[in-house]
Amino acid sequence: MDIQDAIVAIPALMMAVILHEYGHGWMAYKMGDPTAKEMGRLTLNPVPHIDLFGTIILPGLLLLIGSPILFGWAKPVPINPLMFKNLRLGTFLVSIAGISMNILLALLFALTYRGIVNGYLNFLGEAMLVPLGLFAAKAVLINLVLAFFNAIPIPPLDGSRAVMSFFSVRYWELFYRFETYGFLLITVLLFTGVLGKIIFPPILFLFNHLIR
Repeated sequence: MDIQDAIVAIPALMMAVILHEYGHGWMAYKMGDPTAKEMGRLTLNPVPHIDLFGTIILPGLLLLIGSPILFGWAKPVPINPLMFKNLRLGTFLVSIAGISMNILLALLFALTYRGIVNGYLNFLGEAMLVPLGLFAAKAVLINLVLAFFNAIPIPPLDGSRAVMSFFSVRYWELFYRFETYGFLLITVLLFTGVLGKIIFPPILFLFNHLIR
């Protein structure tokens, strides 16, 4: 990834991960849990959401090693499921809220990119259209990567919490207990390339169709 790509990718990644967490907090608030709001995390201000490793160090390392894909995360918003009006429904909706936010962002930036390509945004001028087009395309890809990655049903990823919500509450402890091993499994799948072979084909398929 060259410097031009990095300048575009870093703010696109920060937007994607911060709005992902905001989505969780907003849905939790709607389901009756004010924890994120009371702790100042139900905000679009990026500062409270920044995770030193996930938002800054990891993306920086990926840039240094020339990774073709930039990845990271924001600080998870605090959520108390016991305050949900409906525990199982709230758990499901909060779990998919971040994924849904990333999909929505991917669609919005895809529309922006198509608007540029088809000339609907020419009134902005070429000086703005070129960087906006680069940013929009990068944002589509990054948001798709985050959506698909978080949808994997391995604890503690969002997909596992969504699956967990369909089980009786007495089995939830098994999901929580597996989280430590889930991190290890995800790391192994990432570094062996297995995870990439699973999620990148559909990601690239959607990306190519969205920006056409």
